[in-house]
Amino acid sequence: MRTYTLTAFEKNGEKRLDETFTAETNEEAKEIGKKRLAEKQLLEHTHRCVSPEAKLILFHR
Repeated sequence: MRTYTLTAFEKNGEKRLDETFTAETNEEAKEIGKKRLAEKQLLEHTHRCVSPEAKLILFHR
């Protein structure tokens, strides 16, 4: 398993979400990230999900 970081922000830059989770692949992590953002009603906020190699796999501005 690999560890990914998911972060979401307010327009003023304040963090609304900053958590890590594990997934087998980048595609799985992308789906998990979208699901967590939806659960917390943060899909329309600026957000990003980063792989262990610091690759951006999910982003919305």
